[in-house]
Amino acid sequence: MSEPAGQLDTVMQESRLFPPSAEFSAQSRIKSLSEYEALWNKAAADPSAFWEELAKNELHWFTPFTETLRWNEPYAEWFVGGKTNASYNCLDKHVAEGRGDQTAIIWEGEPGDQKKLTYAELLAKVCKCASALKSLGIQQGDVVSIYMPMTPELAIAMLACARIGAIHSVIFAGFSAEAIAERNNDAKAKLIITADASWRRGKALPLKHTVDEALKKSPTVKHCIVLDRVNEAVHWTPGRDHWWHDLMRQASAECPATPLDSEAPLFILYTSGSTGKPKGIKHSTAGYNLYAKKTFEWVFDHRAEDIYWCTADCGWITGHSYVVYGPLSAGATVLMYEGAPNAPQEDRFWDIIERHKVTVFYTAPTAIRAFIKWGDHHVTKHDLSSLRLLGSVGEGINPEAWMWYHRLIGGERCPIVDTWWQTETGGIMMSPLPGAIATKPGSCTKPLPGIIPQIVDASGKEVDAHHGGWLVMAHPWPGMLRGIWGDDERYREVYWSKTPGKYLAGDNARRDADGYYWIMGRIDDVLNVSGHRLSTIEIESALVSHPAVAEAAAVGRPDDLKGEAVAVFVTLKSGQPNEALRKELVQHVRKQIGALAQPDDVRFTGSLPKTRSGKIMRRLLRDIAAGKESVGDTTTLEDYSVLASLRQDEE
Repeated sequence: MSEPAGQLDTVMQESRLFPPSAEFSAQSRIKSLSEYEALWNKAAADPSAFWEELAKNELHWFTPFTETLRWNEPYAEWFVGGKTNASYNCLDKHVAEGRGDQTAIIWEGEPGDQKKLTYAELLAKVCKCASALKSLGIQQGDVVSIYMPMTPELAIAMLACARIGAIHSVIFAGFSAEAIAERNNDAKAKLIITADASWRRGKALPLKHTVDEALKKSPTVKHCIVLDRVNEAVHWTPGRDHWWHDLMRQASAECPATPLDSEAPLFILYTSGSTGKPKGIKHSTAGYNLYAKKTFEWVFDHRAEDIYWCTADCGWITGHSYVVYGPLSAGATVLMYEGAPNAPQEDRFWDIIERHKVTVFYTAPTAIRAFIKWGDHHVTKHDLSSLRLLGSVGEGINPEAWMWYHRLIGGERCPIVDTWWQTETGGIMMSPLPGAIATKPGSCTKPLPGIIPQIVDASGKEVDAHHGGWLVMAHPWPGMLRGIWGDDERYREVYWSKTPGKYLAGDNARRDADGYYWIMGRIDDVLNVSGHRLSTIEIESALVSHPAVAEAAAVGRPDDLKGEAVAVFVTLKSGQPNEALRKELVQHVRKQIGALAQPDDVRFTGSLPKTRSGKIMRRLLRDIAAGKESVGDTTTLEDYSVLASLRQDEE
């Protein structure tokens, strides 16, 4: 008998528990499980009062707010009537409190060039950039596109927009001209900031050339600011194009932060949909700023002496929240790195950690799996003893990768904060608080204070601990998206129509007997095998636990008998695939999680199709498994040759 719609069978068991050391907990912001539970219960009893108190204490207000939450489903307004400024909270606040000499950003370019900026120096540069934007006619409410390498100027451009109330739309500097133009036109951007080129694995990638192509199809963009990063010759359109250094030299260093309404849009960030055009996720000023700051402090247990490194690009939400707005609002010292993790060698990240004495390291499971494939010797030749805390972001991390991260990078002494959140949520929603919550490999553990998740079936009824279902949020939170840019109907349809009154995250999840949450993949990433609904992530975790497997993706393909058959795509750590290994992997999954989940097809591949943020594009693999041509948005695909190679294997 099949399960109710939206409800999932769970087949993966993981019981290993890793409590924080007494020494770590003693120095933490939140020191025990009972302290976390008291805070969570206080917030759950009256979320508005909880966030009101934090907002008053944590942000600078030009004008105090008069109402904490105005909820007109599906639209939330937080801290109504208040005026603040995210740039002020990231910079001026610290300088005014006497911390202007503290290092804000440590930057390293891929070729090895380095730069440090104090909070006072960063403030001065942001003011000059904001003045330059004003000189080109940019006003409050105008949209500025940013297509730049991971240099300090990228953070400066974001904070300069925030300072004057311009709305930034950061576009990852790897997207095509077509993708840039699509985003420019949807947002009606008036200006774009780019660079001549960026370094990637020793090569100069021509950013300005790509932007020139995009601007042929972007009629609303009137000006282009160009950072001279690589000293590359570029095409120049007089009157439209402006060198960053020329504008900064001429610009005034006096540019007070504009008092902005708490709900004034801070940025748009485009995220791809499975079909149709990308969605422009809209975030507001005050609620997002507060949420990014507090979640940064809680999850990363921020201490004044930390050297914090999040490896994400600012083209993604992780870079917005945990490279720029969260850490800088908290007065942290942030490391930024421009290039690839294997440039010039596969040990670049460990070399950076050793040289800069990084204490907190936050990266993606897809990177961790690459490190495993490259070999332990790249890690063991470096001293990583400065690390005290590790983090994981992006897709769910499978237990085997978690254990490698714990053992080899963390030296079995660093807690791992496995974080679950989305572009739409603005910040981390569920994660261990490292001094308070024991971790389980592969689980994001528990919700943060003020976050009230539920797991429901398609009728909206909560499911029991033995099953998975749809993950929803039962109460608004300050960091939540405020809509899809220019498309209210799509906002309602995607996030609110299936579970009225609750935000639908789009992920499946389950909750174990200890109250720990496990993400089971996207709602679309479910296999219906002989009437049983199975999560792809559990099958993938079983495959990756095999010593030969570096990475795996599981999808369904139509099957006359079962409804869906299990098709898996596997990349190996080394060696050549063969029939014996294929059979061994089938039996391995059967042994790990049961005959129900054993793969019908095992396909070996050199790499998997991924977005540029490292997420596996399973819907493309579903099409390949079913023998169909791929449709929908593929603008976020990192390497189109992977698809071509997989299709060739089919023929």
